Amino acid sequence: MSKTLRSVLIRRRKSEMVEFMNNHPGSFDQAIELALENEENLSWRSAWLVAGIINKNDPRVRPFIQKIINVLPDRNDGHQRELLKILLKMDLNEDFESLLFDISVTIWEQVRKQSSVRYYAFQGMMKVVEKYPELKNEILSLTQPHFVNALSPGVRKGVLKGINELTSQNLS
Repeated sequence: MSKTLRSVLIRRRKSEMVEFMNNHPGSFDQAIELALENEENLSWRSAWLVAGIINKNDPRVRPFIQKIINVLPDRNDGHQRELLKILLKMDLNEDFESLLFDISVTIWEQVRKQSSVRYYAFQGMMKVVEKYPELKNEILSLTQPHFVNALSPGVRKGVLKGINELTSQNLS
């Protein structure tokens, strides 16, 4: 990876990072490759930048979906959150949806994880249940008080809103 991208990730504000990426479109693949690594601070920051600049169903991300899913379980909380944000912006095929659902459930069940990463894991489960409403009861079983009460107040409010939407819809 170019030293320029590294220095931009280390020394610049987000607006300057976005400007750099817009002016150097060839750096996108380098940024996403770094996001897949496990370099302290840099990989998380690169994932954060990629999540912030991609469009819904961005074709530049498509070749990396499998790799993102492969590394997701092995990253720390903040890094997982940013990788989940990337995946949530993509339309996934059935196999990838299944893997996203499984990983999201695993993250969600870890009540000691940061509330923000658990929130995006919940969003991953919700994304899949939109397409496969038969999973509604499985998600509802994962919203017992011990899962929800461990969340920060703001995240809990967002999750409870999602739970209320699930229970009020006749999905199954």
